[in-house]
Amino acid sequence: MSEKFSFNTKVVHASLGIDEATGALNTPLHLSSTFHQPDFDNYHEFDYARSGNPTRQAVEDAIAKLENGTHGFAFATGMAAISAALLTLSQGDHFIISGDVYGGTFRLTEQILPRFGITHTFVDMGDLDAVAAAFQENTKLVYVETPSNPLMRMTDIAAVARLAKEHACYTFVDNTFLTPALQRPLDLGADLVVHSATKFIGGHSDILAGLVVTNNEELAKQVYFMQNSTGGVLGVQDCWLLLRGLKTLAVRMNVGTDSAQKLAEFLQGDDRVKEVFYPGLASHPDYDIQQKQADSAGAVLSFDLGSEEAARQFVNHAKLPVFSVSLGAVESILSYPARMSHAAIPEEERLKLGITPGLLRFSAGLEDIADVIADFEQALAYTVERSAR
Repeated sequence: MSEKFSFNTKVVHASLGIDEATGALNTPLHLSSTFHQPDFDNYHEFDYARSGNPTRQAVEDAIAKLENGTHGFAFATGMAAISAALLTLSQGDHFIISGDVYGGTFRLTEQILPRFGITHTFVDMGDLDAVAAAFQENTKLVYVETPSNPLMRMTDIAAVARLAKEHACYTFVDNTFLTPALQRPLDLGADLVVHSATKFIGGHSDILAGLVVTNNEELAKQVYFMQNSTGGVLGVQDCWLLLRGLKTLAVRMNVGTDSAQKLAEFLQGDDRVKEVFYPGLASHPDYDIQQKQADSAGAVLSFDLGSEEAARQFVNHAKLPVFSVSLGAVESILSYPARMSHAAIPEEERLKLGITPGLLRFSAGLEDIADVIADFEQALAYTVERSAR
């Protein structure tokens, strides 16, 4: 679709799949594992569904358009997508990765990739000198998660990408938290983008999905080879649900971002909250980076109540958010990173990263933010009362 249209318009039309034969507005469900070929010498584009399926192709084309990439790939989960991206590395290769990366990515990096002779260095991506110092002769890529999970640190994608190119390396970016609705890493110099599409892109807590997008032909060949060879593809029914979720991505992100901003400001002004982590606050250390490279700060924030007991009491008495793993849904979700998303990281490392016993993460859904703030107010009051006993 023409670049003159806004993202809000593009996302709706990229998700449509008007059927040429019938005029149906939605992409058909091609529930077929294999495809008949015309004759011995002439083959259709599709032959076996692991290698390609028309419904999955619609998802892959849509996300490629929205990320301003040329090739998209749909996987069974976010971790399948991240794994395929990082398995473009080979034995003897080294990569640089954000220190406060998602727990599942940490587990893959620490416990699985070393078995294949792939080494890594964790760095604070906010310290460009540290990033520059981490390059080795065998470094092949830099893996960035921005905003980071759960402390919402922002990485200057363009600056890191420039450093990577100076060392003939790729830059991969996990764009799960902001999605192409708010941040487009390929436009900033990144070579590949990954998503846990289970989150905001799917948006309804009803599927698992992962996406990869690149505008690099060689990387596209490697990712497709991994997708086809290892077989972690997104099922056809989940592809259809992902397309349905994608149609409302812009409006959901807009509402969630507005709510997160208001809630962050409320929490920052409350003495019962030790610290708030949200890059839309001017007090956030990466506020200027967020303003420069993203359209807004997104729908996720974290806040520290000072102790596990305070966090426990808050969770027990907050009524509106569900208490759950994951984020990015129409319902608001409250989670406890130390025992949920980042449980795979040893406690000592979690504490170094700032993932404290009192830290909670909140993903804003579509509830009225006034109701959410009122709910937080009463939960905080009860938390302080109980903690004081």
